[in-house]
Order: sequence, then C-alpha cells, then structure tokens
Amino acid sequence: MPLLDHFHPPLSETRKWEGFHSHWASSLAAQLNAGLLPPRHFAEPQVSHGRIEVDVAADRLSGNGSASGPAPTSSGGVATLAAPVWSPPAPSLEMDAVFAAEFTVLVMNTEAGPTLVGAIELVSPSNKARPAARRAFAVKCLNYINAGIGLIVVDVVTGRRANLHDEMVGLIVGNAPRFPGTPSTYAVAYRPFRRGDEDKVGVWPTPLTVGEVLPALPLWLCEIEGPIRVDLEAAYTEARQRSAIG
Repeated sequence: MPLLDHFHPPLSETRKWEGFHSHWASSLAAQLNAGLLPPRHFAEPQVSHGRIEVDVAADRLSGNGSASGPAPTSSGGVATLAAPVWSPPAPSLEMDAVFAAEFTVLVMNTEAGPTLVGAIELVSPSNKARPAARRAFAVKCLNYINAGIGLIVVDVVTGRRANLHDEMVGLIVGNAPRFPGTPSTYAVAYRPFRRGDEDKVGVWPTPLTVGEVLPALPLWLCEIEGPIRVDLEAAYTEARQRSAIG
C-alpha cells in the first residue's frame, strides 16, 4: 500500500497518528520475530507518548508543610492525626527538558542477559517540533551508533520540515555528509563498523514520498555478520489493516 499523509486532512480527521505509529511499531517487531532474527534474539516495541505530570504542587508550596499540633475532638479528647505530609521548598534551579513521544523497536540479544543490539526509530512530530527536541533525538541516535548498535530511522511526519539526519551531522566531528536533497520525509539505515584503525558508519538514505511504496532497509545487529532485511512496506501495510485504514 502506498504511503499516506497521516498528519493532514482527510486522514488526520478520522485517525490519530499516535495509534497508527503504535500499530506500525508492533508490526515491525512481529516481522522481525517471525524468523528473521538470529537465535536468542527478539524484538519488542517501546511506545511512550511523552506526557508528563503537570506541576500543580508549586502553587501549594508554603514552608515545610508541618502540622501545627493535634486537633481536639468533640468529646474533649485529642484526635489521632495522620503523619504530616512533607513538602520541599520550591526548586532553586530549573533545566529545560524534552519529553517527546517515542515509537521504537528494540532488538535484544539474550545470550548474556538482554543486551540491545539494534533499533528502529519511528519519528514523531514532537521529535521535530523545536531545536531542543531535534537535538535530543539526534543525540539519542548517535548514542546507538557510538555503542555499535545498528539503527533505522523512519520519518513520515509531513507537518514539519526538519531532517533529523542532518541534525545528527551537525553534532558529528569529522566527515559526515548531509542527506542528499534534505527531504523532510525519509528512511535511513546506519551501520557502525571499523575499517583498520578508523571508525566508520555506513549510511543508506532513502527519500519517502506520499503515494509511493516504502523501501526495505538493512538492520545491522551488533556483532552479527550480515544485515536483517526490514520490509517497511509490509509492516506499514499490516499496520494500515490493523488500523482499518483502507
């Protein structure tokens, strides 16, 4: 099935992109677990919608919250009070943070306890929303690569123009080519490897276009000789069927 625009009408008016991304991550994990991975390896989806508790306690902070003493009962005795709730003082410092929605498929090797050996990242709008979010996503991807973990990034977010591969390039010291044409929707695979005394990363960049089919990309697992063929189109089609999107 060709790629649809999940972030603009008419589809965005009847289907939430978060639900579809959840189905897509599950379909990718199921595809990998259906005989593609080596023995003692498994894939699992990890989904976080990036929501976090709103700070309503700050308005209630007034000292240390200690109780003033026991309250008398109507019979003249002393009531037993619950332990006083301790409230800390207001923080003296605050840091900016990024709590973005994350849709990830992790591949684990269980030979020596669950060890991360490969990852697929489905980009969310919040990953591209502002400079701090784009930088945080780029750092996350570079941490995979620096640990020798093969990575695929899939970005079908049509509502924001950023290219997160180029965001990664801006953080790398040395030769790091930008994505040809800098498309805002794309898929790219990364293979960290060593050639002699030099550390290298092989890159497979593929632009994506609404209305066209999705490619297959190689997923290189840490310490495994050959790649796993990840069929993005097959997983996308299954996710559309599970989401009842014709």
